[in-house]
Amino acid sequence: MTLNELVTHLYQNAPAFKARLDDANVSPDTIQSEEDLVNIPIMRKDDLIAKQAENPPFGGFLACDMSNLRAVYQSPGPIHEPAVKGDDLGNWGVALKAAGFSSGEVALVAFAYHLTPAGASLQSGLNSLGAVAIPGGIGNQEQQLQAMVAFNATGYVGLGSYLKALLDKADELGYDLKLNKAFLLAEPLPPSLRQLLSDRGISVFQAYGTAECGNLGYDTSDMNGWHVPANVILQICDINTGEPVPDGETGEVVATLMNPHYGATVRFGVGDLSAVIPDSRTDGGPLRIAGWQGRIEGSATKVRGMFLHPVQLSNMMKRFEDEVTQFQAVITREDHKDILGIEFVPSDGAKLDDLADRIASTARDNIKFRLTAKAVDAIEAEGPIRDEREWD
Repeated sequence: MTLNELVTHLYQNAPAFKARLDDANVSPDTIQSEEDLVNIPIMRKDDLIAKQAENPPFGGFLACDMSNLRAVYQSPGPIHEPAVKGDDLGNWGVALKAAGFSSGEVALVAFAYHLTPAGASLQSGLNSLGAVAIPGGIGNQEQQLQAMVAFNATGYVGLGSYLKALLDKADELGYDLKLNKAFLLAEPLPPSLRQLLSDRGISVFQAYGTAECGNLGYDTSDMNGWHVPANVILQICDINTGEPVPDGETGEVVATLMNPHYGATVRFGVGDLSAVIPDSRTDGGPLRIAGWQGRIEGSATKVRGMFLHPVQLSNMMKRFEDEVTQFQAVITREDHKDILGIEFVPSDGAKLDDLADRIASTARDNIKFRLTAKAVDAIEAEGPIRDEREWD
């Protein structure tokens, strides 16, 4: 399918995609090449959340019948994601192969399998290579270690911070793991953590993607930037104009998937910053980007591999609007682990005995984050989220 055929199909079958082009006075006939995509306004996560709230569940972007889907997911935001039937659902097979995973190999997948697509998506990538997954999720570390020993697992797929915690638990309990490779994603990988894992004989490969788009970049053995999958059009764009920036300059990662089933993933701005490695357009190989270089100010922030959206935080705290006058989420990092808290300024007359506990409990139930809450006299920094992590 050519890019023009994709855009034409989505225009004809996804009402919200048609409205998106019509609002921008763009005809499908004018989208013939990657360069023409700049005429389509960038869609970001918060835009998609709003569209889906107006027209549930998929905001009018689904371009196929529900019977073509194998599963539906709900990621924090909430953002609803359709998963079509087929193999290698997130396009992770090529990245896992580059990391050395092979047929018959057993790997622990330490991503959630409920509601969010990460676990099933990475397992699908492993299965496309003939590799076998232990669907571990997050938590129950001793049981995961027992399974890794029983099945002679040599691979790990998940957060780098969680792998460190798992190895620490293995040392504590005396488990002898055969782990020799790790495929890490969903959070930055500090050089110190990469070295710590490498020192234990683990071959470390990093990858990059989102729940909406799947695989957008991955390490190869040359460790020369993240290779962009051949079936993804990835642009690095000016955060204000949406125009692609010159190679080597930092801008927002904007992805277009050749996915005829879902119109939201055309010119989808993921909110991350990166840059194209200049020589990757001329050396005959795949496009490469220079890793993760931060987030756009005001956009969602990843905590423990999951996005924390300002809008979902604000919506949750509306439940306490009579008791809290100001609030701010605070993210710190200790021993390669993210720590999330909420600081709040109580209103006059608020019952402080259990307010912090109620906020923490609501966060667990409503936005699926475990955190601590603390009353403070004032909040000086602006914005709903204060990120104090250092990635050294």
